Parts: sequence; structure tokens; C-alpha cells
Amino acid sequence: MKNKNQKNESRRAFVQKTAMATGALLTVPMGLEGMARVNGNKKLKLALVGCGGRGSGAAVQALTADENVELVAMADAFGDRIERSLKGIQEHFDGEKKISIKEKNRFVGFDAYKKAIDLADVVILTTPPGFRPYHFEYAIANDKHVFMEKPLATDPVGIRKVLATAKIAKEKKLNVVVGLQRHYQSKYIDLKQRIDSGAIGKIRSGQVYWNDAGVWTKKRKAGQSELEYQMRNWYYFNWLCGDHILEQHIHNIDVANWFIGDYPVSAQGMGGRQVRNGKDHGEIFDHHFVEFTYASGAVIASQCRHIPGTMSRVDEVFQGTQGSVEIGKGIINDLNGDSTYKYPNKWGEDPNPYQVEHDRLFASIRNGGVIADAENGAKSTLTAILGRMATYTGKKITFDEALNSKLHLMPEEVTWNTTPPSLPDENGNYSIPTPGKTKFI
Repeated sequence: MKNKNQKNESRRAFVQKTAMATGALLTVPMGLEGMARVNGNKKLKLALVGCGGRGSGAAVQALTADENVELVAMADAFGDRIERSLKGIQEHFDGEKKISIKEKNRFVGFDAYKKAIDLADVVILTTPPGFRPYHFEYAIANDKHVFMEKPLATDPVGIRKVLATAKIAKEKKLNVVVGLQRHYQSKYIDLKQRIDSGAIGKIRSGQVYWNDAGVWTKKRKAGQSELEYQMRNWYYFNWLCGDHILEQHIHNIDVANWFIGDYPVSAQGMGGRQVRNGKDHGEIFDHHFVEFTYASGAVIASQCRHIPGTMSRVDEVFQGTQGSVEIGKGIINDLNGDSTYKYPNKWGEDPNPYQVEHDRLFASIRNGGVIADAENGAKSTLTAILGRMATYTGKKITFDEALNSKLHLMPEEVTWNTTPPSLPDENGNYSIPTPGKTKFI
């Protein structure tokens, strides 16, 4: 038997591992429609749609956030992922919280999300991002509160769907939390408040980074259909993932939007595929560099890279008219480079923002509040899509052009008979975007 401290350490390790696999609180009283028939301390029924590492971590955090919540349904395209996720969640709680889902409520397939959502009051949406607009739309149409991971779409058609659904969610007074967890992180909140109070003056420029060695790949297995292979290796196909500028770097791009208080008017950039260019790397780039220009004249230099052996950095830095801020270090400097403020926490002492997201969500549901993260989530997702469009085409593209683009990567409906939008050639290679040749649609 594990002792209590060992159990707590096990919990933290599991949450951190699954969380990294990888709003605005309105105080308007909640109407009857927004309560999703939940009030007081009634047991909240939870459904998990998308049972990978991030989904498993989010489910643990949701079950930790509220003592009276029950995981009642799970859905995924693959049954083995449901079973692995359920086992991990059960092991995390080590018998302290009974996690038991009936076999009939473990739904497999592309339409499984509907069956799981129908059984719940609160849903977690953590499938590959291409599916997000459609799952979100169904959840809100059926009066469910939502936690959904970033990004919220992989194309502008999906973004427009999310924005329309976000409006309906607010009208229904449903809570929607988006996994841009820096909005729930103590250091970011503290520094943002200081910037808003004039600590560095008006932001004129900045640099945002997500540079590291890259993520997993899944080898093609004998007997797999092309669709199953792409679903298993989803990170490398734009209809499912949107490229790493979208799937990962959205965090840093979103912070730039948040701290500036606006979304860019245009972007131009460059990128390519230099090292990560095998057959299992699908169609995405391994590096992007984008200049985002804002209406205020501020310019943010955005860079993300997946190349082993290079400098790793995940951070945001901004320069203002009266000073600068390095968010990673938690330091504000004056124009002479002298520190005027240092965020006081020691490593690991602040609350885990991945947990805080769920704590806030369930508290808001219980207290009759409304968290409305979806609109910002959609617009920051679109900002990252704008950056991808700029690097793929080599052209300067405006935010409005991106928003109104006809680019539609994600099929309206996917079944096991669906032909994926991207197919390999006779040698097993996929078509790669080429700046100067790839057209803006």
C-alpha cells in the first residue's frame, strides 16, 4: 500500500505528465437554461471526449475540482485509448475516489461524442483539434458546460463555427473554459495587472517562443488504413492538428494578444521543413517565424521550432515605452535594464494552472456564474492560423482575410470510410507547403 504522501506525489506526477502531453469571469446570474439542470450541490455528471494524455489529465483535474462530480461516459475513435485512459484515471486516485464507467457508456467511433455528451452535465473536449468546432457546437446545442483544449479549430471555417457557438453559449449562460491555462496562472495574472497599471508603459514590441526538440511520432503499422494511420499520428496532419504553430505555439501567441489587449491586423513570415522531414512527419513544418503587427503599431516576433539539438525556449518577452518584462523570469525592468519588480514565488509553489482552470469552472457552475473563454480562444486560434498562412504562402495576410478565408481542411463529417484530405504519393511522402507557390485560399 502507498502512504498518503506517496499517493499525493503519484497524483502530481500523473497530472503534470498528462497536462503537458500536449477567461473572463462574468458575474451575471445564471439563467435556468445555463444551469443545465444543475444547481446547489447536485452531483455533476462528467463526460470525457478524447481519451489521450491531455484528456486523461483533464478528467483527473475535473474530478479533483469538485467532490460531487462523477465521470459517467468516455468517447474516443479508438477503444484501446478509452481503456488506457480509464486505467490511468483509476490508478491516479488509487481507490480513494471510485471511478467506474459502465461498459455501455464507453463509446467508440466518430459519432461516439454525441452519445457521451448526451449523458453529462459537463463535458471535456480533448480530441485532435480539427474535431473541436463540431463537438463544441453539439455540446452547447444540448446545454452542456464545457472545458475544451486549445486550439479550437484548424481552419477558418471551424473558427467561424466556434465564434457562432460561443455567442450561443453566452446567451444560454453556459460556462466555457478553454485550455489556454496561462490566463489562470498566478504569475501571468500578476504581471498582466502590473502591465495594465503602466509598469512598462505601452507595449511596442515583443518576442514569443516555443522552441524545443519536438514531440512523438507514430509509425505506420501493417494493416492500418490511411485514415487510421493519420488519426493515430494526428499531430502531423493539418486537418487534424493545424501544425505546431497552432497546436503548441498558440499559448505564447495568445499571451501576446492578451498583454497587448488586441488581435493583430496582419502577419508575414517564413518557415520550412529542414530536419523533421520523414514520412512519419506528415505535411507540417518544423520551424516558423512570424511578425504579427497590431493596430497600435506594436510588432510581435513569433518563433517556434521542432529541431533536436537547438536552443530550447518557451517564453514571452515584451518591450514598452517605459520598460520591459520577461515573463519566464517574472522580471520587470526599466529602460536602463534595472529590475523594478520580481515575481516572488519559488518554483512549484504556485497553484497548478491546469488544476485552477477546473477549480474555476466547477465553482462557477455551482455559484451561478459564467466563464466565457471561447471567443478569445477562437480569435487566438485564428491568430496562429494566420501565422501558418503567412509562413506557408510567404505572403502578408490580414486578420480579416484569414477570418473570411474559404480554407476548409476538416471534413464536415468523418466516418471510417472517409478519405483523408491529405494523401501520400507512391513513395509514401505527403505534399509539403512551399512559400511562393502555396496559394492563400
